[in-house]
Amino acid sequence: MAGLVLQLKQYRLTTAEILYHMPDHPSLLQTYLWQDYDLAPQFPSLRKFLDFWSSNLDGRLHSVKVASVDMIRPPQWRNAQDLLTLH
Repeated sequence: MAGLVLQLKQYRLTTAEILYHMPDHPSLLQTYLWQDYDLAPQFPSLRKFLDFWSSNLDGRLHSVKVASVDMIRPPQWRNAQDLLTLH
C-alpha cells in the first residue's frame, strides 16, 4: 500500500542503471540496477544513494542512466482498427 500512497504524491517508479569501475580491476565495468519510487526531475532518493555510494563504496562511478515512469495516469483509449466476428 505504501507504493500507492507514494504514487498519489507524484512519486514515479524510477530505475537507474549504474556502471562503476571494479575496485580491484579499474579497467573493468560492472553494472548495478537501482529501483525505487522517486520524485522527477530532481530524483532526491537516487541522488542520496549516489552520494552514499561515492562516500562509502570503493567502486568509482562511471555513468548512470535513469528511466522514470508515472504509474498512475488517465486511461488511454485507442480506436479499434478491425472488427472480427467468430462463428
